[in-house]
Amino acid sequence: MISTGNIASKCIIFDSQILPFMQQQFTPHQALPKAKNYCAYQERCHSEVKDKLYGFGLNKNETEQIICTLIEENYLNEERFAISFAGGHFRIKNWGRIKIKYELKKKMVSPYCIKKALSLIDEDAYLTTFNRLAEQKLKTLKGEKNLFIKRKKLQDHLLQKGYENDLVKEIVNKI
Repeated sequence: MISTGNIASKCIIFDSQILPFMQQQFTPHQALPKAKNYCAYQERCHSEVKDKLYGFGLNKNETEQIICTLIEENYLNEERFAISFAGGHFRIKNWGRIKIKYELKKKMVSPYCIKKALSLIDEDAYLTTFNRLAEQKLKTLKGEKNLFIKRKKLQDHLLQKGYENDLVKEIVNKI
């Protein structure tokens, strides 16, 4: 077995084959404190923790048992994760509700938690952020002579950020 530096840092050559570097295997007793640290560092959803535990080499029953323990000890709370995720991505990345909802669904968060997290986004702050984003994008499009291209670029930008179609149409039609 020879480790290589030129192929990839996480690969090994074994019998003329390139294999991914194997992760260390943990027992459930060893994995629980690691999972607690993982959840204490920042809010996590259930699917992230499951993936981490499977990466430790645990089977489904062991993983489910550890997740139950984490929930009982309040290390893992899906509603708290959804609220934190939605608020953070709205404030820091200026995402709209549609994109936040889509990303939470990708993380397999329950519809109840998604709805609750989205309801906690302040409507005035949401509209203020939306208008500010539109103004910023329009400033970058000052040199664009063609009105249709300018509208299309603004619309694409706001939709890509995850804002509702009716809000976007309203502001695009004002140009």
